[in-house]
Amino acid sequence: MIAEIIVNSSATELDRVFDYEVPKELEIGEDIKIGYRVLVSFARRKQLEIGYVIGFKEKSQYKCKEISRVLDQAFDENKMKLAKWMAERYFCTLSDVLRLFVIPGTSQKYDKVKIKTERWVKLTEKGNADIETIQNEIKTDKQRKIYEFLKDNTEIPASILIDATGTSTSILKTLENKGIVESFQVEVLRNPFLTKRISKSIPLELTEEQARVKSQVKIGEYGEYLLHGVTGSGKTELYLQWIEEVLKSGKTAIVLVPEISLTPQITDRFLARFGRVIAILHSKLSLGERYDEWRRIQNGDAKIVIGARSALFAPIKNVGIIIIDEEHDASYKSETTPKYEAKEVARQMAKMSNATLILGSATPDIKTYYNAKNNKLKLLELKNRISQNGLPTIEIVDLREELASGNKTVFSRLLYQEIKKNLAQKEQTILFLNRRGYSTFVMCRDCGYVVKCEKCDVSMTYHITKNKLLCHYCGAEKQNVLICPECGSHNIRYFGTGTQKIEGEIHKYFPEASVIRMDVDTTTTKNAHEKILNRFRNEKIDILLGTQMITKGHDFENVTLVGILAADSSIHMGDYRANEKTYQLLTQVSGRAGRGEKRGRAIIQTYMPDEFSILAAKKQVYEDFYQNEINVREKLNFPPFCDIIVAVIMGTDENSVMQDAKLFYQIIKEKFETYSPVPAPISKINENYRWRILSKAKVEENEIQMLQKCLCDFEMKKTKDTKLNFDINPNSMM
Repeated sequence: MIAEIIVNSSATELDRVFDYEVPKELEIGEDIKIGYRVLVSFARRKQLEIGYVIGFKEKSQYKCKEISRVLDQAFDENKMKLAKWMAERYFCTLSDVLRLFVIPGTSQKYDKVKIKTERWVKLTEKGNADIETIQNEIKTDKQRKIYEFLKDNTEIPASILIDATGTSTSILKTLENKGIVESFQVEVLRNPFLTKRISKSIPLELTEEQARVKSQVKIGEYGEYLLHGVTGSGKTELYLQWIEEVLKSGKTAIVLVPEISLTPQITDRFLARFGRVIAILHSKLSLGERYDEWRRIQNGDAKIVIGARSALFAPIKNVGIIIIDEEHDASYKSETTPKYEAKEVARQMAKMSNATLILGSATPDIKTYYNAKNNKLKLLELKNRISQNGLPTIEIVDLREELASGNKTVFSRLLYQEIKKNLAQKEQTILFLNRRGYSTFVMCRDCGYVVKCEKCDVSMTYHITKNKLLCHYCGAEKQNVLICPECGSHNIRYFGTGTQKIEGEIHKYFPEASVIRMDVDTTTTKNAHEKILNRFRNEKIDILLGTQMITKGHDFENVTLVGILAADSSIHMGDYRANEKTYQLLTQVSGRAGRGEKRGRAIIQTYMPDEFSILAAKKQVYEDFYQNEINVREKLNFPPFCDIIVAVIMGTDENSVMQDAKLFYQIIKEKFETYSPVPAPISKINENYRWRILSKAKVEENEIQMLQKCLCDFEMKKTKDTKLNFDINPNSMM
């Protein structure tokens, strides 16, 4: 019997089936079948390679090597079909996709993660005999304590036994040597919920609006729905009640959340409702925790999987519902190979499983809302908050007027007064700035020199806690510059404002306030997000300062004020989605205010108060923003009326990169509307020069085939040392 195997490699030339003979001692069935990972001898490599079994046949035209060893099952035949669809749709090798389905920590090196075990002890057959029979062998009181404890408790972890009896491992070892006690290993699951103490919750009574929306979803059959609900309208409660229906029918659920910062709060609500049938998957878990959670899912112990986009590939069976919360979020699009869009993959999975797909957001992706308006999915709307206070009031402050009046601080007069008012009333405030670090760039005021990364064409950011300059693209560090290397001047100044600098300004202007900061720099350790959010809630810290990770999903009853310090930063991002992202960001962060009994308010500080996206965020009517934005996109032929194809050619030799960019342009322009190649907006990253080619097309099945042909032609003709980074509708146009 011959197994058809894909070798674990990203090399395009190895993206094909290799034949291997199945050893005679293995029968096709439980020992080896489609979806199993195996070890094989490949080419002349000394080390065995991981392979994936994708099919079987009776014989091969080649002389075949034998499979060396069977490892485990990574996926089933349904997942195999999904993987093939993804490999074609996202222009990558089948092996690239299959790695997504593999248990964490084992995709490259199969034995990287080990099962955790704990030493247990029990009495032997000899030890279970009557005390008189062995009393001559139990010499001390401590030995007798262990013996009597085990008589009452049969078997127990050795550590607990030693603590309970006040003895030691050496005494236990003595009894083992005498044959009275024996030890054995028991598997211990690493539990990410171990420290959580959450009270059980019951389903809440739905509002009339929620009940109407709930009744429109047909659980137990394929259907795609957009749940468009304003911030605080009760979307999560609907998710919980739909999942309860699914579990009662014997099926399972997948819930995607966009970022780790969202996970603690939503996980707590699910744990309170469903208990330990939940598994959580995200990058901040230890490798061992992810490994054990994956196996709990695989064994059927977990019925609900919650996590970021990679949770789609968990080995959960019989899926009845897939929920994508904050569906507009950019993190659902992978920026590394395979560059998949989680919503597209979820849709394909739902069709294959006959499952319900729910997309939820207060600020839906324009493309999703357009499809809903055109009946490609059903639109469900929650227009009112659960609380009677309604949406927060929003004020726009023109920072040009603040400067003209002599206010050069980061706080407008209105925001300063409102923070003071909140401090006096013991109410909490969230301040948002989408920029970490202390200063965004360092410049010599005499000659204009800006400190840039030597590997990238970007300015370095000053971080005051390290007193160093950091590159946010390649991670390079440099000592702080005090003397200009160009002209020798000491007139070095720090421009721009990051969260570190704002934290200092808060201490300066509000010395009585307690402050906690949440950004990439303060959330590097395990559970850091959860600890910060819990401190803010439980210790009643006055001000939470943060970047984009604080903008959505958080529900704090005592937060009545949100301050947006620089609303302009996302408008000038050089992307056709700039207005959309600005509107979503401002609406989401404003929505953190007033979710309890008190009315919320938000203050948007900007130098561009007349920008439509900012005015629309103040108005808080999504439909008005959508109509304006969709009209602009139709005139300019931008998504959803087409797809944007982005090709970035990169390499260490600038001339080769330029020549290959022109080569790819000549190939692709024959098939699609394509713009001339130009240096990318960030023309150099980590010593690689970058040129960009943009194309427009409605990418369907025929277009995918044409693009595959273009990529193959380019690979055959390009310079050896350049690389092509290719994507459709990427998050970043840089």
